[in-house]
Amino acid sequence: MKPIQDVHELLPHRYPVLLVDRVLDLVPGESVTAVKAISRNEQCYRKVGAHTAPTRLAYPQSLLIESWGQTAGILATWRSADEEGAAPEADRVMLLGGLTGITFHRPVLPGDVLHHRARVFHALSDTVIFEGETLCDGELVMSVERMVMAFRPAGQLLPSAG
Repeated sequence: MKPIQDVHELLPHRYPVLLVDRVLDLVPGESVTAVKAISRNEQCYRKVGAHTAPTRLAYPQSLLIESWGQTAGILATWRSADEEGAAPEADRVMLLGGLTGITFHRPVLPGDVLHHRARVFHALSDTVIFEGETLCDGELVMSVERMVMAFRPAGQLLPSAG
């Protein structure tokens, strides 16, 4: 499969919450590798005081997890390897079910280019369990033992009118 450039087609997230820049590789139902470049222009660095250099501040771990989770979400929503150029399923909403075994190996700083790798550990009809890691220049930044993601039909999450 060729690199998927338009992440906007794969996730409902938009700026400033979209935390995946590009998909490098995707094997439907198996694995995905995506890139996130960390810059000084990230929202989380906007309120940094003049006395603190943003290049010295670590990227928040919560955003690192969210970025990795969005990468896993891309994999979970992709339909099938049999359909070349298949579109992701847009009629479902992904919900984080839980995380276990998250280990942060080193801080992430502006200028780092992250490679998120997520793999399907187990899949059920509406729930997927992932595992994986994030690397920067080949060095392990974060490892994820398990992430549970559940899916619900989009219409069921909206309040009923009436």
